[in-house]
Amino acid sequence: MLTGITPDILHKKLVETLGFFMKSAMKDKAVVGLSGGIDSAVVASVAVDALGPSSVTAILLPSPFSTLHSVSDAVELAENLKIQYYTVPIDGIFHKFHRELTDLFGEEPCRLTTENLQARIRATILMAFSNQTGALLLNTSNKSELSMGYGTLYGDLCGAIMVLGDIYKSDVYELADYLNSLDKRIPDSIITKEPSAELSVGQKDSDSLPPYPVLDPILYLLNEKGMSPQEIINSGADSTIVNKIVKMKDSASFKIAQLPPVIQIGQHPLLPDSKCIKL
Repeated sequence: MLTGITPDILHKKLVETLGFFMKSAMKDKAVVGLSGGIDSAVVASVAVDALGPSSVTAILLPSPFSTLHSVSDAVELAENLKIQYYTVPIDGIFHKFHRELTDLFGEEPCRLTTENLQARIRATILMAFSNQTGALLLNTSNKSELSMGYGTLYGDLCGAIMVLGDIYKSDVYELADYLNSLDKRIPDSIITKEPSAELSVGQKDSDSLPPYPVLDPILYLLNEKGMSPQEIINSGADSTIVNKIVKMKDSASFKIAQLPPVIQIGQHPLLPDSKCIKL
């Protein structure tokens, strides 16, 4: 694992630190937005191990671009975890916003606007649930996405704490496999499907990012090892890919200052010490 620790120790660290954070905040309930993807599946699993199933609520927020299998995968996961879940389709809200923005802009909202709009609608509903019930919203973004700015401010980057914010996507998969070795909780289809935010037709993470098996080792060399882009290229990495990663990473750095606290796993989290939660 890129974290340098085994999945069992990583799981223990996440569970204990999340429990400590919740206790420090004097909260005993959490809410997670379940997308049918691996990140939210792992966060929900960790939350159940830290707080118990009766203290975790999942909300499914399908949009016009959500696939049926993602919704069914999320439902299966929630039932495996024995947590309460609600389904709140955002189609109506999204189309209302879309019409109003079309009038405001005098033209159709562009793809980026449309994609970010869905993430912000979901965040509004999740935070409303948090306000109404007192449950803290657990963020589901991972370190690969955060490094590259692959997330929406005031959307999927919101929450009380980032559970996976110091863990690369590749390690999230290993953690999911470990969780399933304890008991079968995460459906195989969640682990094997191609990563996608499902914010537009046919969208995949690989449309915007290099494949994670390529991306993560380069990010590790940049973030943890402090290597320069040229040093990484000299070591054999493709210069086009390295330069793309560095450009995206630099252009998204402004988002880091606006992120929630993160559970610190390694010695080089993206956030400053004041926003790192560790035991």
